[in-house]
Amino acid sequence: MATFEVKLIPSWKRHSYPNLSHKCCARKNEEAIEVTELEQINEETRKSFDLAAERYYELFKDEMNQKEYDRIVLDKFASNFGSESILCDMGCGPGHITRYLFDKGLNIFGIDISEKCIAVARRENPKMRFQVMDMARLDLPDRSINGILAFYSIIHTPKRSMNILFREFHRVLKKNGKILIVVKKGSTEGYVDELVGFKTRLYFANFTEEELKTYLQTSGFELISIETRQPYDFEIPVERIYVVGKKRV
Repeated sequence: MATFEVKLIPSWKRHSYPNLSHKCCARKNEEAIEVTELEQINEETRKSFDLAAERYYELFKDEMNQKEYDRIVLDKFASNFGSESILCDMGCGPGHITRYLFDKGLNIFGIDISEKCIAVARRENPKMRFQVMDMARLDLPDRSINGILAFYSIIHTPKRSMNILFREFHRVLKKNGKILIVVKKGSTEGYVDELVGFKTRLYFANFTEEELKTYLQTSGFELISIETRQPYDFEIPVERIYVVGKKRV
């Protein structure tokens, strides 16, 4: 398998949360509030997964063995890429899904906001590359990767801030780059106080097919496919949604 390298942006050049200087005053204030809220929620997400990283890995490290549908979806997505393609698993957690695609021969690296999750991912997958990084302000150059996997990772971002994530996804993808997003189906969002047995304050959002279509289409993506499946008996009893999009320009 070919090796790859994505150079991180130097700290003094890093892409930050959206530049508001060109917005009208009302819009600037609205986005400033949105960014502040997102920063706070992301910090809570980091703390939650830092606390639960080891247990989360033990519970989910072999989940693909029991989820045939997910394997089919991931394998189909993987078939879009050659050995020279570079993919990023955004919100990779302890890296078990990243490893699944790496074992398929893909040049894939993982990022996560949780330092403890990244530490687990590096320990368990020493041949792979993982980086502590915030999906909302990616330390990656423009048009630097061919594919993005967001496997139950956008679910910790408020819907009102989803445009920030999708702008970043669009920015770092090359022309015709593809993205696979997996979420739970629903219309609710808000805080929960538990993660795999640990007391936390963690934001969760469920999504509808129409919401996901809108996020893609208003961010410069073409919708390729959208599928749903019923939960397995051992899962939380909520339908899953699988969306594939392609960067238009």
